[in-house]
Amino acid sequence: MNRTPTELAQDQLLAYNAKDLDAFVACYSEDVKVWRMPAEVPNLVGRAAFRASYQAGPFAQPQVQAEIAQRIVMGNTVIDHELVHGRGDSAQQVGVVYRCRDGLIAEVYFFGAD
Repeated sequence: MNRTPTELAQDQLLAYNAKDLDAFVACYSEDVKVWRMPAEVPNLVGRAAFRASYQAGPFAQPQVQAEIAQRIVMGNTVIDHELVHGRGDSAQQVGVVYRCRDGLIAEVYFFGAD
């Protein structure tokens, strides 16, 4: 099934909140690259490293949940303003850019609020 960028962004969010690691990782390409900005090179490369990072991080913390405050879709790019709950007393604001290719998320850019 070839999902649209909007469907991919929503499917991975639902899987993230459900802590369904298999469904979450299935939204991403084998060669996915992840940047935590202002990185000049990717912080993670490849689905195996991506899976391990999330398994040890957010998926090990069932209280962590994300919600979309705003979503912008431009072609193969989805830009989400997320509110992440469960990591402190108040929600963390995060900007995430998903770039999709061949029906999967191929690149992810995270921006934290200052």
